[in-house]
Amino acid sequence: MTANSRCSAAEPPGLETQRREIESLLRECELRAGDSWYVVERRWYEQWKEFVETGDQNSSSFPGQIDNAELFEDLDSYHLKERLVENEDFMLVPAEAWHKLLSWYGMVDSQPPLERKVVDLPSTLKVEVYPVEIFLCLHSNMENVITAQFSRADNIQSIQRAMCEAFSVPAGSECRLWMKSSDSSCERLRNVHVSVLDACLSSGMTVIMETRNADGTWPSSRPQIMRNSVEEQDSYRGQPGVCGLTNLGNTCFMNSALQCLSNTPPLTEYFLQSSYLEELNFTNPLGMKGEIAEAYADVIKQMWSGRHYSVVPRVFKTKVGHFASQFLGYQQHDSQELLSFLLDGLHEDLNRVKNKEYIELRDADGRPDQEVAEEAWRNHRRRNDSVIVDTFHGLFKSTLVCPECLKVSVTFDPFCYLSVPLPVSKERVMEVFFVSLDPYAKPAQHRVVVPKAGKVSDLCLALSEMTSVPPSQMVVADVFNHRFYKIYNADESLSCILDRDDIFVYELSVLEEQQEEQVLLALYLRERSHYRDYGSGSSSYGATLFGHPLLLNVPRSSCSREALYTLFLQRLARYVRPPDPSEELEEEEEEDEDDDEEELYKTQTNGISDEEEQEDTEKAGPSQAHPSCCDSSSNSQSDDCATATPQPDQNHTQPLVADGDSETNNGSQNQTEPPCSADATDRTEDSNPRTNSSGATANADSEPAATDPPQPRDTTEEEKEEDKQEEACSPSLPTNEQPAKRRACRKRRKSLFTIQAVNSNGTTERGTGEGGSAVSFSSQPYVAIDWDPEMKKRFYNENEAEKYVKHSSMEVPQQQTTVQLQECIELFTTVETLEEENPWYCPVCKKHQLATKKLDLWSLPEVLIIHLKRFSYTKFTREKLDSIVDFPLRDLDFSGFLLRKNLSNGEPPSRYDLIAVSNHYGGLRDGHYTSYACNKDNGQWYYFDDSKVTYARADQIVTNAAYVLFYHRQDKIRKPTLPAPNTSPASSTQPANDITPCKEDEAELGAASYVTMETD
Repeated sequence: MTANSRCSAAEPPGLETQRREIESLLRECELRAGDSWYVVERRWYEQWKEFVETGDQNSSSFPGQIDNAELFEDLDSYHLKERLVENEDFMLVPAEAWHKLLSWYGMVDSQPPLERKVVDLPSTLKVEVYPVEIFLCLHSNMENVITAQFSRADNIQSIQRAMCEAFSVPAGSECRLWMKSSDSSCERLRNVHVSVLDACLSSGMTVIMETRNADGTWPSSRPQIMRNSVEEQDSYRGQPGVCGLTNLGNTCFMNSALQCLSNTPPLTEYFLQSSYLEELNFTNPLGMKGEIAEAYADVIKQMWSGRHYSVVPRVFKTKVGHFASQFLGYQQHDSQELLSFLLDGLHEDLNRVKNKEYIELRDADGRPDQEVAEEAWRNHRRRNDSVIVDTFHGLFKSTLVCPECLKVSVTFDPFCYLSVPLPVSKERVMEVFFVSLDPYAKPAQHRVVVPKAGKVSDLCLALSEMTSVPPSQMVVADVFNHRFYKIYNADESLSCILDRDDIFVYELSVLEEQQEEQVLLALYLRERSHYRDYGSGSSSYGATLFGHPLLLNVPRSSCSREALYTLFLQRLARYVRPPDPSEELEEEEEEDEDDDEEELYKTQTNGISDEEEQEDTEKAGPSQAHPSCCDSSSNSQSDDCATATPQPDQNHTQPLVADGDSETNNGSQNQTEPPCSADATDRTEDSNPRTNSSGATANADSEPAATDPPQPRDTTEEEKEEDKQEEACSPSLPTNEQPAKRRACRKRRKSLFTIQAVNSNGTTERGTGEGGSAVSFSSQPYVAIDWDPEMKKRFYNENEAEKYVKHSSMEVPQQQTTVQLQECIELFTTVETLEEENPWYCPVCKKHQLATKKLDLWSLPEVLIIHLKRFSYTKFTREKLDSIVDFPLRDLDFSGFLLRKNLSNGEPPSRYDLIAVSNHYGGLRDGHYTSYACNKDNGQWYYFDDSKVTYARADQIVTNAAYVLFYHRQDKIRKPTLPAPNTSPASSTQPANDITPCKEDEAELGAASYVTMETD
């Protein structure tokens, strides 16, 4: 019935019938939310009542056509007068009664019917006489504003339709609405299915509509796009999907996961076709109110617009951090963990099930597998129905067996991805330096194979087979920063030793007479300084550690300074030149007249000296003399342990220089140490910036560090590295100093170096020595030989000291472990016993049991994600497995792994083709994520490294960096619609930011060599 319908139908019924029907409708019709009622002018309605009550068709009270003119402010806009009152100014009649009256009497020309909706207010149902009047405009033209009225019961989608019609928006355009209140703040009208009332829209507000740009961005929040110039923004046209993602700071893990999902055809087409708009779930308490799905859709539409070199996913990153606090900030994360969160978030945001029902799971109880599996999948779909379930969810069978009562529990559980273990080798390869007892033999670098769960004694045994030295004559130590970080006991686990550690194995001497006690002596080398520092309020001297320490077996009776001096000269004979008789090395020896004078201990903090030695400025006459090496009873001898001027690179253990390397140093005082050999192991970079000054400098009289060596304990990699870094920047090493006094002097021969008892850090000890010895035997003894810089320059050959030789075992190339993907899947389906932390409650035994568990694949999804568990975590160790997993790019056949061998007609096959790979380069603490992916439109493989995209070849994809694999079932793969691009070298003349092909010689590491490997 139109607004100006007339009574053109048959004659109306009798007046009594009219009265009875209308009064019956008014009496029986109840208010229901959403129903339509009509406004009728009261005077007309009262006249109609009078007319029908008279019973006379010819009465003068005939009301005529329905006329609401008295209710309007003017007859041009038909705008309702304000403050009209029901039953005084107008009457409300239900829709059925209105249509009867309209058919009987018609309506005045051009007057609109005053239809009003029943709205559900917080405490009552009410006919909405005055609808919401709002202003409408487009984001692109804010000046063109129109006014429209909407019921509070209308949904936002009706406003969107009205705006599209009013502003002639092209059909198929993706739109979104913003609500602007009087204070100029804008808020997204995210859910178009809610009512105007629930959206809090009120009269006087403005609704702004914007349409998505052709490049996938929105006009109101156009992100920063990486361009070379403004002109390129609209002129660039590239292959859709071939688009980089900017690294926002340690976000390569996110970029890698997004590129893999972006190149998953069914999911990407779902978003590009805007199918998600009708399935956004804003009420799911497990979801993110549709925000993750919308943020992901924005990224995908920008990447597949073909108009960007690179997109900045800043809004997406913010949304992810908002809903998953573990991804807040810019720390390093795992791409598989983000992938797991994202798939779950997208599923809940797009779940078609609005109200999840409670379903009680049943055990198999001997029922056929087919029946139990169908029931489990049916129950899963009753609560979970989304594009993620359609694309990524499969079903596996879980069988638990109680070890006590043998109760068998069978359940079928859905999965979104398979996390398959890698076969772990029971052996490991270690590289160590063997230091022979022969003083003229250079250290030899060996590569030995030891049990991964073995002990230090196993390392000695393996090395013994190569050197013919008995394991009992070996001691193993970790050398760091010119000192022993740890001296290992034979029964300690090899898991304490990391691959990056500098491990030295020392051959020990065995005395023929075993009656005398042997002392394992740790020897450090230190260089004294010419200078003294007043900056810290101290006038003390210090020493700097250098070179490689030694471990020696010494009879306890030979621990006097004289005996040790001779022994040390013998052990250092290869690179310490003994003085010729012609060389003048005499000096004056001081004899204190006051032997009881108290030792003075000063403190120096920064290890930097800036003044000449004290003996140059003393006016008391003779300089301080070195003690006689046979004077072992005095612990306060002045050793001239002046603070050494720090030398470059002395904060690291000096890498040995292999024979044949060019000599770069003649042992001069201030030259840097020899460059590292390519084969020499070195300490991790991040200990360098935290080292105090530029060397480990000893300074006098700071509190001596503990004398105990580090106790054996299980440490994680991070703890061990942090301990080493703390030691690298530990306070400078204290030495003893004797103040100038009146002395009687006599001539004696000057020694090359002096011997000083120290602790494990190389810090000078006080009050050490017992029984006439130069060292303390209360714990592991450490001594240092302190060199005067001039003596070191003349008699110590740094080049020779750093040389080493390579054993033939180093020439044997290391075999890269390769495993087949099928082996990993077989491991996934093998029987395992539950861990103590995760027991199973047996319903028969009524207690938790360490049951055996077996997983079998029952049904597979359209897109299968396989996560290779490269990161191995145990109670004491963590490691990354760098094995190459050989996975097929085409025809991965799962038929042998499916529990159902005979598929019924119509069921999909189980052959898959690879479509994407997420790569991880690096180790546990740092690394970089990239990805390979096959473009769905042209079938070309690309390598995505953050914002950089390059062509890739099929033979580059299988590497030891592969971490997460994406496979697409063959029956769902559609053929590329575009020809493959030209990837010949001639096409490399494209712009630098454009797609450039990898060179032939860059294929070895799967384009990793083509990438500047940044460490996140």
